[in-house]
Amino acid sequence: MDKALVIIPTYNEVENIARLVREVLAQRSPDIEFEVLVVDDSSQDGTADAVRETQRENDRAHLLERPAKLGLGTAYIAGFRYAMEKGYPFVATMDADFSHDPSYLPAFAKAIADADLVIGSRYVPGGGVRHWGLHRKILSAGANLLAHLVAGLKPKDCTTGYRLYRTDLLRKIDLDRVTSHGYSCLMELVFVCQRAGARIVESSIVFVDRREGQSKISRKEIFKAFGTLYRLGRRRFSGR
Repeated sequence: MDKALVIIPTYNEVENIARLVREVLAQRSPDIEFEVLVVDDSSQDGTADAVRETQRENDRAHLLERPAKLGLGTAYIAGFRYAMEKGYPFVATMDADFSHDPSYLPAFAKAIADADLVIGSRYVPGGGVRHWGLHRKILSAGANLLAHLVAGLKPKDCTTGYRLYRTDLLRKIDLDRVTSHGYSCLMELVFVCQRAGARIVESSIVFVDRREGQSKISRKEIFKAFGTLYRLGRRRFSGR
C-alpha cells in the first residue's frame, strides 16, 4: 500500500494537535495509508510535547521542530523535502485547527488516481464554508478572483491549504523559487504546479472556522498576498 505524508504546520496549537493527529491517522483508504508530519515553529505552548505524546501511541506520527516562527510557506517546503527524502509517493497539507476535516482524506486519495494535485475546494458543488462573516467571505472571493485574473490560476479555490500532491510533481518544481512565506504561498504553489503541467482536480470540502486558538491571518498577511499576486502576474506575462 502506498503512503501519504500529511504535513501539518503548527505554531501554538496545543489545544488541537494531539486530537487532530489521531483523527488523521484513523482515516482509512483502500490504496493509501496516511502518516503525519507536524512541522512546529518553536511553539511556546507545548505543541511539540503533545505531538511527542502521540508518537508514543503511533509510529506513523512524526515531528519536525524548527528554531523559530519561519512561516507557512517554508513549513510546507520543509515538509515536502522531508517527504521526498523519505520516499513517500504522496504528500498532503492541512491546517492544524480542524477547519479541514480529516474525513475528506480518503476522497482525496481516490481522486489522486487521475491527478497530480487534488485541491480540497470550497467553491465546487458540494463545497462551502461555515461560521464565516461577510468580511471573510468577501476577502476569500476577492483573493481567488485576483488569482484567476492576475496570475492566470485555473482552480476555483486557489487559497485553500487542504491538498494532496503526488511527490513526483513536487520533484519537477524548483522549490527554491517558491518564496512566499505566508498564506500567499498557497497561490504560488498552484502557479508553479500549473506551470509544470500538473493535472489538477478539485474535491469538495466544507471549511469550518477553527475550533480552538487564534487565527493566524493578519492584515500583514493580506498585504503580502497582494505582493505575491503582483510577482506571479509579472512571471506569467514575462514567461519566467
